[in-house]
Amino acid sequence: MQEPEREQHDIEPETEAQRRRRRAQFLRELNEAKALRERVQPRRARAARMRQQMRMRTFRW
Repeated sequence: MQEPEREQHDIEPETEAQRRRRRAQFLRELNEAKALRERVQPRRARAARMRQQMRMRTFRW
């Protein structure tokens, strides 16, 4: 269960290190989820990869 949201002034600001640690954890879990999806639904995952490649090919910097 998530803890109830506190008032904004009660929360101390997050340090840069905490933010990076939380982001790294999120990215690890995201990659894990993508790998699981690829194992479970290889055809859909392949199609999603192809769409992403097309998106990146047509992206302008």
